[in-house]
Amino acid sequence: MPTKIYELSTVRTVDGMPIQITPLKIKYLRQFMDAFDFVKTASDDDQAIFFLSECARIAMQQYYPQIATIADLEDNFDLKTIYKILDIAAGIKINNPDNKVKEQATNSGTTWETLDLAKLESEAFLLGIWKDYDDLETSLSMQELMATLEAKREEDYAHKKFLAAIQGVDLDKQTGKGEQNKWEEMKARVFSGGKAANSNDILALQGINAEKAGFGIGLGLGYERID
Repeated sequence: MPTKIYELSTVRTVDGMPIQITPLKIKYLRQFMDAFDFVKTASDDDQAIFFLSECARIAMQQYYPQIATIADLEDNFDLKTIYKILDIAAGIKINNPDNKVKEQATNSGTTWETLDLAKLESEAFLLGIWKDYDDLETSLSMQELMATLEAKREEDYAHKKFLAAIQGVDLDKQTGKGEQNKWEEMKARVFSGGKAANSNDILALQGINAEKAGFGIGLGLGYERID
């Protein structure tokens, strides 16, 4: 099976119109996460659901801009579909919609608090594909950014390794694994929505990481969180 950067899904409006959902591009994910901060401070589940609906409305800017208000959102989707949109868009999982919605949402969402996003984007920008950073953020999701950087780093390292070998130097032995481990841990945090402690954590086995491993969450492997 070919590897995939991320999963995509299709939701339908109450009238049956299909809308394809993918992880949010970084430009919209920034707005989404700003709105998601209000979910964390909601006084109860009803208020949390309102703020989650605002997050879904923001996501519609990418998926279907004609849905421009929360009223439009509620006219077109039931709550179960809104939760599915949140899951695909940013990894916000509401498994039990009748109980502890705020707690479920805040325990599952994407985070980049420990991620130097500006540095990662600067590295990708050197590829010369995008005219400015807004263009980059409109073009790439976090998953796509990480996959692009991984390919770039692997290509750069292979070139350096070749040049070193010509001079009789084993670059693998010279460099060690420190930087590689840091990169793997960063990828693990991104693909697990900020939940994986390191690349060996089960939560890291999602998306492209799961495809590369041949198994993972969403590919026949489930897990139970025990607090």
